[in-house]
Amino acid sequence: MKKHCVDLSKTGQFSPFFLNYIQGKEELKPFYSHSPKVESFQEAIDAKGFSTEKRQILHRALQQQYDGMVLEEEVTLNIEALKDGKTFTVTTGHQLNLFTGPLYFIYKIISTINLAKKLQEFYPEYRFVPVYWMATEDHDFDEINYFKLDGKKYQWQSNQKGAVGDFELDASFKEFLKSVSFTPLFFKEAYSSSKTLAEAVRKYVNHLFGSYGLVVVDGNDASLKSLFKEVILADLFEHSPYQKAQEATQALEQLGYKSQIFPREINLFYLDKGIRERIERAAHGFQVVNSGLNFSEEKMKNLVENHPERFSPNVVLRPLFQEMILPNLAYLGGPAEVVYWLQLKGVFDQFETPFPVLMPRNFALLLDRPVLKKIGQLGWSPNDLFRDFKEWKKEFVQGVSKFDFDLEEERKVIQDLFDRKASEASSLDTSLVSAFEAGKVRSLKVLDQMGAKLRKAEERRLQVELNRAQSVMEYAAPGGSPQERVVNMMQFYLSRPELVEELVGIFDPFEYQMMVLEFV
Repeated sequence: MKKHCVDLSKTGQFSPFFLNYIQGKEELKPFYSHSPKVESFQEAIDAKGFSTEKRQILHRALQQQYDGMVLEEEVTLNIEALKDGKTFTVTTGHQLNLFTGPLYFIYKIISTINLAKKLQEFYPEYRFVPVYWMATEDHDFDEINYFKLDGKKYQWQSNQKGAVGDFELDASFKEFLKSVSFTPLFFKEAYSSSKTLAEAVRKYVNHLFGSYGLVVVDGNDASLKSLFKEVILADLFEHSPYQKAQEATQALEQLGYKSQIFPREINLFYLDKGIRERIERAAHGFQVVNSGLNFSEEKMKNLVENHPERFSPNVVLRPLFQEMILPNLAYLGGPAEVVYWLQLKGVFDQFETPFPVLMPRNFALLLDRPVLKKIGQLGWSPNDLFRDFKEWKKEFVQGVSKFDFDLEEERKVIQDLFDRKASEASSLDTSLVSAFEAGKVRSLKVLDQMGAKLRKAEERRLQVELNRAQSVMEYAAPGGSPQERVVNMMQFYLSRPELVEELVGIFDPFEYQMMVLEFV
């Protein structure tokens, strides 16, 4: 692959909030602990206290989660290393998209793997383990039940409810699997040999990234949730996480930044087989919305003590949960993820949990040979791929045409003619001035219509070039969304099985630019 870099601010894909963070804008510094630089990690290491007891609980949980799987030696060694006080994790998280979903799923993981490698080079006295946090407790099935390939949407329909990680790969899924017979064998084996969606995702992620030592963590685990009891109780009975998150949210809004997440008084869901619904305060205790479940305060405290796995954190508390159960130093996310973490530092401070280094994942646009040919014919640079088509078309057509479509000289002649004659006519009858003005407006409108007709005629003459440009821009941003947020990895992987290896060799976790990658 050949790499070109485009400044993120030149792509039109990122908010000022996100760009200001990676540029280190002074006003945002109170909302995080460490800058996203390799030099910041010694401070993060020094701040991260993580007990031997927690390491043992994490180790046992991972052994149980991986039970029955054949693992790469790198994964086994990393899981064992987590018991050691000089081992730390760097983490990304994502939903359980079918067949990896959009490209940026694998971009997040590769960025995390490469961050662990970079840190290992920079701090050789420690060990760094890349982690993928599976969002098994997420219940928005419609967001993850499909993937897009060659412009077609492949979707699994299911009536199951609750946390998607528990969704059974039943007869409806087996039928869906038949409709995607073109998928690589490792996907088919992962899904056909698994009972649940979480199990299948762990298997295919392990196939793709196990050789790089990636450890997959499922937070939906009773032993791990037991480490979170203090926060669960504080959220239910004191609403203190809400208060801290609200303070940061309001402070950011006063600086002109738009909120990414909206804290609630209670930021927990009730989780059980087939159900994940919000918990709310009720007149005599608590209720679970959209269900008949009610709990007195005493029963709720007993539930927290004996069944912490019944509580699922929402977006406000999930980051804190992650940092409390992992010896973690960094979180890698997309632009929306990175900035919503900035609303949460106060929540971390309250529970005396170190805030990690917030790292943007890598961003990329992949260009295969057919589209590169079209780009060459257009004479485009990488920056041109991120332009608005209508704006580009207007400039291009005007640039190659011998006509001035705005007809500026002609407009000036008409304006001067009517103005001069209106002035002469006013000596006869002042009412004629408005008549000449109306005539000028009509004439200029006709001229505009003629200019538009000239432009349309020129566009017809240049239709081949315009269609080519539109095709390239649709390739780079299908339906107006960035390629990495729409297209599935199989678009390239099926003909280029070395794709993951190539991206691992190219991505740099500290390079905050858009990478335009040409297949050679």
